[in-house]
Amino acid sequence: MSLSTAHSTAIADELEVVTDASRVEHSIAWQQLKSAAIALRLLQVKDGSVPSTGSGAQEGTAGAHEGTGSGAHEGAGSGAHEEAAAHVAAIVAGIRALSPAFPHEAEYLDVLVTDFQRWADEGFGEPDFLDSLMAFQPQQHRVDGIRHLVVFPMYTQNGSSDRLVEALIVETIWPEFIAELEAGDYGNKLFVSLRLIDFTPGYDTNSAVLFPETVAMREIPSFTWGAIFQDREAARYRRVVRSASEITNLDLPERAAAMLDDQRMTEKTFVMWDIIHDRTHMRGDLPFDPFMIKQRMPFFLYSLEEMRCDMTAFRESVKIEREFDARVAAGETLTETEQEMHDYAHLVQYAVIFDRIFRFAITGTRVRNYDAVGGQLLFAWLHQRGVLHWTDTALTFDWENVPDAVVALGDAIDDLYWHSIDRPKVAHWLAAYELVRSTLTPHPASQWARGLSDDILAGAPKGYTDAVLDDEFPLSMFFETLHKKMRPIIESTVGIRGADD
Repeated sequence: MSLSTAHSTAIADELEVVTDASRVEHSIAWQQLKSAAIALRLLQVKDGSVPSTGSGAQEGTAGAHEGTGSGAHEGAGSGAHEEAAAHVAAIVAGIRALSPAFPHEAEYLDVLVTDFQRWADEGFGEPDFLDSLMAFQPQQHRVDGIRHLVVFPMYTQNGSSDRLVEALIVETIWPEFIAELEAGDYGNKLFVSLRLIDFTPGYDTNSAVLFPETVAMREIPSFTWGAIFQDREAARYRRVVRSASEITNLDLPERAAAMLDDQRMTEKTFVMWDIIHDRTHMRGDLPFDPFMIKQRMPFFLYSLEEMRCDMTAFRESVKIEREFDARVAAGETLTETEQEMHDYAHLVQYAVIFDRIFRFAITGTRVRNYDAVGGQLLFAWLHQRGVLHWTDTALTFDWENVPDAVVALGDAIDDLYWHSIDRPKVAHWLAAYELVRSTLTPHPASQWARGLSDDILAGAPKGYTDAVLDDEFPLSMFFETLHKKMRPIIESTVGIRGADD
């Protein structure tokens, strides 16, 4: 038995075993685990290792810490490693005390303890939690309300690029109509929908996803799941749309207004949106790798990929709603689950429009912000087709004709993708730019808008990408003003949970 094993066993003997997952966030064992993880984070550097000397993450996050390789931790008995070992022992003890509350995670939690103890015993080099990651399979337990204990050294998207220890308690959101949707035409075995219960500082950010590729590991396996925190997405949506509709004097439709007063309703809406969006990345006529992983290309290409998936979610929701309407008109009676699917299909349409134009368009910096371009594109597309109006300082929609206008944008992007299967990569880039600029006005200094030089056109793709401005499509005057008014609201959503709003 190693020293860290003996230490954690002694601590675990002092902790009360927790068997009720529904109250686990209030337990002493969880509070100890969370506190130890937070303390350990302060000792880690960017790659997740703990140097034997130095002040830890606060000093080393700007770049790789010198000497974090296999020989970097000689002298592991120094103060930093002794402190880290004590924190790991407390984390392991907490995991052991909490394990009975998560019987469906028994294998994962056992391997997780082994990974933590090996990391400590081998001197706190770059962490390798591949074994426990492979044992963690939340997609196999998509049951509404079931909880998971999640502990990994990892970075958090839209949070931190440092691989620090994160600890979370999460709860699955999987209503019956979503299960039926997924079992039918919208199968997505990798998709996991979660609610945040409690978490360490890496998730006190804008991060709303839990992806296996963010975990520190020795090699990259085939990933079998990806999770989105729908409660965070829903809470942000409700706060932002409520304020934006007041600022723009938008008279929300009754069902859209009801979402702003009902967190659980909005969560379910986002689950339906995201399950269709997520599967679309892997489906359709695609001229390139669907997720565009490790591909350097103009950032507006990412805008179009995200909008393709959102427009597909919108189109499919319109299809679902209209098919059920036709059945009712023909005299059929919908089951309770079918009625719920019908109702949420309608709500998804509001969510896509309002989240894109009110939140995505003005969130984040103007440096290659592809989500912002997507939101701007949707707003301008609808405005230029006469179904969205900004008149007399009031925003209005022609709701009867909005669905077909949104679907038309999706069709235009799909047509771009289909033609680009037969185009060279840079020709696809140029065609994509023309699609965006046909609706959004580029920056006056844009080389792309004026026409790329022959040197760039005849050169490598890197020249094309380098010629794109950080803010190739600046905010319109409408969005400039909205951004100023909405900035405090957008900033207030950092770290938000459903329970916070």
